[in-house]
Amino acid sequence: MPCSQCEHRSTTSAGTPCPACTGQNAAAAPAAPAAPVTTLTPTPAPPPGVVGSGVLRSPVGLGRAAMILLLLVAVADVASITATFNMRRLMAGVLDGGFVDDGFVAVSERDADFADAMMAVTSFAGMALVLATMVVFIIWFHRVRCNAGVFATDWFTNGTGMAIGSWFIPIGNLWIPRRVAVETWTASRADHLAHSRQEPITLVNAWWTAWLITICLGRVAGRLYDRAETPGEIVSAANFLVAADVTNIVAAVLAILFVRRLTHMQHTKALALSQAPRTV
Repeated sequence: MPCSQCEHRSTTSAGTPCPACTGQNAAAAPAAPAAPVTTLTPTPAPPPGVVGSGVLRSPVGLGRAAMILLLLVAVADVASITATFNMRRLMAGVLDGGFVDDGFVAVSERDADFADAMMAVTSFAGMALVLATMVVFIIWFHRVRCNAGVFATDWFTNGTGMAIGSWFIPIGNLWIPRRVAVETWTASRADHLAHSRQEPITLVNAWWTAWLITICLGRVAGRLYDRAETPGEIVSAANFLVAADVTNIVAAVLAILFVRRLTHMQHTKALALSQAPRTV
């Protein structure tokens, strides 16, 4: 039978092309498009310091500054105790018979002026250091609270602003900052859902208790000293001033330990999260 295309070559059946035409058609036909190759582009890892939807900021620098200032506050308290003991010594000398026969007090004007000057200088220096320490400490406190919110988003009772504002709420500042500290401490643990025996809040409670005692003693001692007029009243007020300073030293030391530990906890947890394998 003749080929259906070239009409002169033979084929085996009618209406079909011969082998030669079949080969030409196959060569002329365009190649079928190749199946698209799907390439998977890995999801880029977030930059260092980014966890989930939040950004971690290092509390190390602020923590060191706060600890240094707290140490200076403790040193200022030691100076204040020295000045208070000096004043108390003079007034106790008057009470123990510091009068001569003609009725004049056996305390020189120079000693009295020096004692007053020591009290004034140490009081001013202590107040200035306390104010500077409060500013740096609250900034650090807000930093660690923000970081803790990244570690555990739904763990907190209030927003990050309470890490600052809670210190200025009358009466509320006696317990709200502690609650913020406890929640921040818990969220900064390696596993904030673990049992409380892991990084217990004992240090937080000890620091806060000493802080409250310092506030109470300081206010009582300050009022007693401002109202004191007789040597006996000055001696009594000096005793309260010394007690308040000693308690403040204890509170400062516990605050240093609190800042150091919480800063270390957050730094360690942030490093662990940044080194953890990420899904691409």
